[in-house]
Amino acid sequence: MDHSEIEQNYGTWRSPITATLTASGLVNFSELRESEYGLLWIEQRPFENGRSVLVVETRNTRQDLTPSPYSVRSRVHEYGGGAYCVADDGVFFVNAIDQNVYGCSLLEGSTEVTQLTAGDDNVRYADLTWDSGRNMLIAVRETHEAGSEAVNELVAIDCVTAEANVLHAGHDFYSSPRLSNDAERLAFLVWDHPNMPWDGNQLFVATLNTTGNIVAETLVAGGVAESVFQPEWITPERLIFVSDANGYWNLYSYDSSGIYCVNADTAEYGAAQWAFGMRTYIPISERLVVANRIDNGVAALVFIDVDNGMVTPLENRFSSYACLNRTAMGIAFVAGKTDDLQTVVRMDLSNAEVTKIATQGTLDIDPDYFSVPEQIVYDNADGLETFAYFYPPRHPSAAGPVIQKPPLLVLSHGGPTGHAGRDLNFRIQYYTSRGWAVVDVDYGGSTGYGRAYRQRLDDRWGIGDVADCVAAVNYLISTDRIDPLRVAIRGGSAGGYTTLRALVTSPVFKVGASHYGIGDLKALARDTHKFESRYLDSLIGDAFEERSPLHEAERFNCPVAFFQGAEDRVVPPNQAEAMVEALRDKGIAVMYMKFEGEGHGFRNGTNIEKVIEAEYAFFSRVFGLEPADDLTRAFDGADLMNFS
Repeated sequence: MDHSEIEQNYGTWRSPITATLTASGLVNFSELRESEYGLLWIEQRPFENGRSVLVVETRNTRQDLTPSPYSVRSRVHEYGGGAYCVADDGVFFVNAIDQNVYGCSLLEGSTEVTQLTAGDDNVRYADLTWDSGRNMLIAVRETHEAGSEAVNELVAIDCVTAEANVLHAGHDFYSSPRLSNDAERLAFLVWDHPNMPWDGNQLFVATLNTTGNIVAETLVAGGVAESVFQPEWITPERLIFVSDANGYWNLYSYDSSGIYCVNADTAEYGAAQWAFGMRTYIPISERLVVANRIDNGVAALVFIDVDNGMVTPLENRFSSYACLNRTAMGIAFVAGKTDDLQTVVRMDLSNAEVTKIATQGTLDIDPDYFSVPEQIVYDNADGLETFAYFYPPRHPSAAGPVIQKPPLLVLSHGGPTGHAGRDLNFRIQYYTSRGWAVVDVDYGGSTGYGRAYRQRLDDRWGIGDVADCVAAVNYLISTDRIDPLRVAIRGGSAGGYTTLRALVTSPVFKVGASHYGIGDLKALARDTHKFESRYLDSLIGDAFEERSPLHEAERFNCPVAFFQGAEDRVVPPNQAEAMVEALRDKGIAVMYMKFEGEGHGFRNGTNIEKVIEAEYAFFSRVFGLEPADDLTRAFDGADLMNFS
């Protein structure tokens, strides 16, 4: 212990990282796009009730393009993405409330927003792509009708008449329409039930006539056991894309001479396509690409020469590189750091000099409060190498007693085909700055480690992920870094399911929190949206009942907190409510908080603040901790059952 540190019990330290700061102060950036008028991006603003605003930066000045009440967000597949595109001197975007397409101008002084499509939110659009020569928008359209499964199609919208012409139909899902530089060919991805896009999909290239209709098509790559991602035209004749045909998401090239792997690498250059418009690489010339290379979960930027496959390091100062986009002088991206806020940056590729354009907010906290993640590698119960990020408690003026070890919070990420990140995360720092340790587990099934690692969860969801979380706890116990009697677990969505299964099957966890998590797999398969309606086929097969926490309620023996959005269409509220009722009837201590107006994942800053404080107060009470925070109102709005 440093002489300036005061000895205090772990889990009770006073911290300037408040729930208000964690919930309400920071915007999220997405969908960077360059135009001749400047760099554009979307800002999701918790302090505006989660409104997503389209912003343009030009000549060091930022301007909101979409005034309130417009919110730029697609709900195709519920997760959206590809919610706008640049169109000459304007922008087309999808409005969240009605899912119609609107337009606005990039010309200085113009504030008018005009409506293009007319309908309700039963017809949704995503992955907007501009066809300037034909004055059309190419998009993925998703049509919902009561009593039947949603229909997904590739359409072209006439920007004069607003009529939508179906370009391609018949597959369950479409994404990534990319028009060639000469507008004569269109690349796009398709897949069908029961596959998810990271399991297997297909890349087509279609020939267009002068009116923009498809007159011929070629299957380029993909299949039921090959995942293709992000096609991009590097010349009018040459298409590049990412495929995991060799076991890792690597870069491939296609032209009239055929297909070849640009760089056979045991690292990942793609990602799980949970949203439209994702970019993990960007062409910067006819032979050079800048790409985000993920090596065992760790990111770095590299150059790739698509002619000879040479990979050259470019940048590794940041912990993440998202939304890559080409600019006049180089590239732009959203940069993450382990000890600073996410930032929109430009990089001059001639010297790798970085210029900050926008940041999430103002950071007035001593960085000595920030716990820096340490990647830990350990063997699970089957002897398989597994990865996680460990965050020890950190505080500039507090230290735990020598005879104590800190309580541990285990994080099980969502997806489950997702991953733990290393970016500064105030939900994690909220705990570590109060004297908790946190471990964020990249269990088998996570992305960033190759296809074989991703497929470790096939038929084993609720088993393999839980075992890897348990193994992480046991590793930290064996290295004497945490208190084995005070271990909590939390997860959202699929991570909420892992949390509930962990509480059922392992005694190492003493309390848990499920955020919009899954308790009844059969009900989920029946009630969830189209995109994930067959996801369980590969994850659990037909083991619906034996892997459903709801059907194992008698095996719970520790307190559980549930947080749920009332408008969640991915994991509906009946999931949490059935679990709450079953555990209440068994006499288990339960807390339930339901939020009106929230869907799958909370966007309103006030609601997020309530969740953070209630969860922390719940865990603290279970572990007998006396936090320095004033938590007298932490349970306001919560239903507490069997809990004193």
